[in-house]
Amino acid sequence: MPGYPLPPSDLASLGFAAKPLEHLDSLIRGHINEGRYPAAQIALARHGKLALFRTYGRAKTEGGDAEATDESLFLLFSQTKVLTSSAVWTLVEEGKLSFMDKVSDHLPEFACRGKADITLQQVMTHTGGFPGNNVTKATWADHAKMRAEVCGFSLNWTPGSRLQYHGQAAHLVQAMVIEAVTGQDYRDVIRTRVIEPLGLGNDIFVGVPAERQHRCADIYAPEPRDNSAEFRAAGLPSGGGFATARGMAAFYQMLGQGGTLGGLRLFSPRLISYVSRSHTGEMGDHEMNGIPMHRGLGPHVRGESDRIRGLGAIGAPVTFGHGGVGSSYSWADPSSGVSFTYLTNYVSPDPWHSARLDRVANLVHAAID
Repeated sequence: MPGYPLPPSDLASLGFAAKPLEHLDSLIRGHINEGRYPAAQIALARHGKLALFRTYGRAKTEGGDAEATDESLFLLFSQTKVLTSSAVWTLVEEGKLSFMDKVSDHLPEFACRGKADITLQQVMTHTGGFPGNNVTKATWADHAKMRAEVCGFSLNWTPGSRLQYHGQAAHLVQAMVIEAVTGQDYRDVIRTRVIEPLGLGNDIFVGVPAERQHRCADIYAPEPRDNSAEFRAAGLPSGGGFATARGMAAFYQMLGQGGTLGGLRLFSPRLISYVSRSHTGEMGDHEMNGIPMHRGLGPHVRGESDRIRGLGAIGAPVTFGHGGVGSSYSWADPSSGVSFTYLTNYVSPDPWHSARLDRVANLVHAAID
């Protein structure tokens, strides 16, 4: 693990009870034996140290069966969104952006079709009003075309009037703002401003180089999924990142520690406090069956609602993180110094997916002393 920022430790030294994590290990092994998913990785960290990192199962089951290893990279799906937003945060901390800027301040063409007054904060909290938009495959390697298609997005409802998860659209907008402000490919900005400074250049990729793609686990689902080299290289800002569980657990250690990891201060504590608190209160998310998602400016927050996705029913209210569709979750609990990542390579439908995520997260929370 060249340059990996978390020194290894053990569960007892970091204040974890062993029994709940034994139950977690058994749960994951049971899922794989039942055929729920081919492979999984988990990583658990606390106070800047890596307590646990395990890999299970098969990275590929068709056209070259292959065991998953600790070097396997898993598709993050929407966990990628927090990585994209973190690049926006770096520009805010440099004074090049404000969360209250209008998107059209940086992308003038975005003002068309009634979008002139949409703010970056509305985009990042999924209240921008254009959740149904996406770009074509032709934009993956042509970001000028991507910018044109993003700026041409149409409104689905009045900006700011409701909360609805913008599955692709919100982070495509953020990516184009990043490119407009920096003059660089958003993937390079994420890598050079966030991933590499943290020492995670071998563990997190938004756009996987050709020479690293052999490490990518295939993704499976009831319907066909794209495992092509073209998709892996595209690094789509809403859901195209790849990572190891140890990489994401380290990234969330940084977030949970107020922006610092291994002596590196990547963000100010106040910036992290701002982006990781709820900006949407108890508004129900129309894409999430009305569940109050407590949206921050990147992650979402556990809060105190009865219903929550992915972060665990018994999690501390300040716990925050993000998931990947039907497959994975990462989170940090600032009150305990714990971060955790769970990755799989199968897109499982609900209700099973959400039920297993709650069990997985609760077992980790139960292990925290």
